[in-house]
Amino acid sequence: MKILVLNCGSSSIKYKLFDMSDNSVLAQGGIEKIGLPGAFLKLTLPNGEKKVIEDSIPEHTKGVQMIFDALTNSEYGALKSLNELDAVGHRMVHGGERFSQSVVLTDEVLKAFEACNDLAPLHNPANRKGIDAVTKLLPNLPQVGVFDTAFHQTMPDYAYMYALPYEYYEKYRIRRYGFHGTSHRYVSQRVCDFLGVDIKDKKIITCHIGNGASIAAVDHGKCVDTSMGLTPLEGLMMGTRSGDVDGGAISFLMEKEHLDAQGVSNLLNKKSGVLGISGVSSDMREIETAVKSGNKRAELALAMYFYRIRKYIGAYAAAMGGVDIILFTGGVGENQWQCREEAVKGLEFMGIKLDKSKNTGLRGEEAIISAADSRVTLCVIPTDEELMIASDTLALVK
Repeated sequence: MKILVLNCGSSSIKYKLFDMSDNSVLAQGGIEKIGLPGAFLKLTLPNGEKKVIEDSIPEHTKGVQMIFDALTNSEYGALKSLNELDAVGHRMVHGGERFSQSVVLTDEVLKAFEACNDLAPLHNPANRKGIDAVTKLLPNLPQVGVFDTAFHQTMPDYAYMYALPYEYYEKYRIRRYGFHGTSHRYVSQRVCDFLGVDIKDKKIITCHIGNGASIAAVDHGKCVDTSMGLTPLEGLMMGTRSGDVDGGAISFLMEKEHLDAQGVSNLLNKKSGVLGISGVSSDMREIETAVKSGNKRAELALAMYFYRIRKYIGAYAAAMGGVDIILFTGGVGENQWQCREEAVKGLEFMGIKLDKSKNTGLRGEEAIISAADSRVTLCVIPTDEELMIASDTLALVK
C-alpha cells in the first residue's frame, strides 16, 4: 500500500509518501508561505536533489493540489496516477481527552476534533484545512488522524491534573495533555526493538530534544508523565519557549509591562527560552558558536538548557521507581553530542554511565552510548513520526 502523510500548519504543508511493503520513502517535500507572497513547494527529487516550484498558493486546497501534481509528474513523480494512493494519514495536534488512539476520519470524528479547537487554536484548524483539501480533491480516499496528544492519555489523574480549582477542569478541561506523543511512542518502541528487549518489561525515559522539546516517562509501554502541559509551552527550556515559569512572575510582568493575554503568550512562546536568555539565537549551532567566542549569556543559556533536561530525567526516574533505558531523539538530541553528555552528567549515582568515546561526534544514528558497566542503557534513536503515522494509517485502512 502507498500512504501519503501530511502535516499541515497554518501556512505550511509537509508531506512524505511511503510504500508500506518495505516502509520506503517514495517522495517528500513541503509547501511554505501559504496565503503569503513568495509561496513555494520544495521537494526532493529521486536523485536526492532539491527542486523549488514557486506559485501563488492562497489556501490549502491549492497546496494539496500542487503536492498531488508533483507526485504524479511525468518527469520526477513517484506515482503514475493518484489511483495508486491508498490512504492519507494526518498529523493532528490536539485530540483532548476524546482521542487516545489514531482513528479513521469521519464526520463524527471531525466534529469531536473541532471541539478541541480552543485547546489548540493555531494548530487544529490548520490540520482540518488539510483534511478538507484532500476530501475536496479525492472524496473517496480514506483518511486517518494521528494525534500528538494520544500517547499521553494513559497518564494517571494525579500526574495530569493541575492544582487549580477543580471546577476549571470540569468547565474547560484544563489539565496536562502533553505533545510529541507520536515521536515518544515511536522511539520508545523502536529502542526496545533495537536492543532486543520487551517494552512491557522496561522503564524508559524518552528525551525529544529540539527547538521544541519534551521528555516522557514510559513505564512498561505506557506514558505515565510528560513535561509539556495544556499547551507545548510547559516543561523544558526550548528554543523560544520559556518552559516552566512561576505563574506569579507572569502576573508581575503583566502589571509592570502592561501586557495583555496575547502579549504574555507572545513573550513566553516566541521571545523566551534560549533566544531570550542568550540574546543571540534559538538555533543551538549559533549558540555554540557564540559560546566559543566567549559570550557569557550564551554560556548561561546552554547551562540552563542542559540542567533542565537533567532535572526532568531525575524526576521521571523517581516517578517510575527507577529507569532501565534513557534515549535521546529530536534535532538536538540526535545530533548534538554535547547535549547528551551534559544531560546525564552527575547521574552516576543512578547507575547512569556514559561512554564518551561512543557519544562524542555521534550524529543521527541509532547507537548505544552507555558504558559497558552502566546499569542504565543510554541510546540515540532518530525519530520517525511520519513512519509512525503511516503505520497507524495502514493498520486502520488495510
